[in-house]
Amino acid sequence: MEVNNSSVFDKMAISGHQNLFFCQDKAVGLQAIVAIHDTTLGPAIGGVRMLPYESLSDAIDDALRLSEAITHKASLAGLNLGGGSAIIMGNHRTAKTEVLMRRFGKFIEGLNGNFIASTDVGTTQKDLEYMLAETGYVAGLPASLNGGGDPTIFAARGVFYGIKAAIKELYGDDGLAGRKIAVQGVGSVGEQLVGMLRAENARVYVSDMTEERKMKIAAKYKAEPITYSTSFELDADVYAPCALGGTVNPETVPRMRCRIIAGSANNQLKEEEETNKLLKERNILYTPDFLINAGALISCYSELEGYGNDRTEALIKNIYNATRHVIQKSVEDDITTHEAAKQLAEKRIFDIKKIK
Repeated sequence: MEVNNSSVFDKMAISGHQNLFFCQDKAVGLQAIVAIHDTTLGPAIGGVRMLPYESLSDAIDDALRLSEAITHKASLAGLNLGGGSAIIMGNHRTAKTEVLMRRFGKFIEGLNGNFIASTDVGTTQKDLEYMLAETGYVAGLPASLNGGGDPTIFAARGVFYGIKAAIKELYGDDGLAGRKIAVQGVGSVGEQLVGMLRAENARVYVSDMTEERKMKIAAKYKAEPITYSTSFELDADVYAPCALGGTVNPETVPRMRCRIIAGSANNQLKEEEETNKLLKERNILYTPDFLINAGALISCYSELEGYGNDRTEALIKNIYNATRHVIQKSVEDDITTHEAAKQLAEKRIFDIKKIK
């Protein structure tokens, strides 16, 4: 795998990244990357993602993109954390072992608290336990280890509040009874969200890449099953992407009949600039993913700070006000909600930098 050194530094300069670390240990089969975007607000936190990337360049791009998103996410949520991301190259189903995760934990320990690791695609709370044997710089631990427990409930609550805020801005009240909401992807976060929406008597339509999963969730919550690949075409108040990113793009937006896009998936926009322009032209209100899917990050922050459930819930509930603020700023400044969210996140970092 080859990567052009100058292009990596160029990419880091464009996005304002501080560090990019590489770790290799042939004895245990470890090849890993840690990207640290910005630590103005506090130490960088980020998920550990384990996937078999086609190239080192792809893995670096992913790490840089994810870490920048965490910086904005933490800032908008009012947390004293920076943005980071970690990637372990390899197939998590076949190549992941205790010794691999513990060796990576030792590498994190060597970064002296500048990076705090949590879970992401391909890693679990059990992997964090292995890392904990070698470093204290982990968050998102199970309750049995004095952690915050399953973060999916917090992730879903943040999206739930984001949906209510968008409904409020569009319709004048945030009641969900009778509102049509299409949830694409009903994994752990998607299922929790469906439960919350149905509890408020929303009309929920569910889809999933796994047909069996879709039908099970539809029956359990009295929701209506729809086709996964075309779920964004439903004439609904809200399209909630909760599976893969990139479903909001120049090909899908012209076929959308929703009024609002608000879901838990990361990196929902593909070809950001063109897609944002299309959304604005079609009057589709997009609530940026890094704004409303901060619930899991907030639960990790509460764990690090030793907060109880009440404080965690208050921080997550603030996503409602933050979402309304972003929407109002986008209207006042005649910019996209994506740009408004980024501007607010960067302003907080700029302001805090003055007192550092």
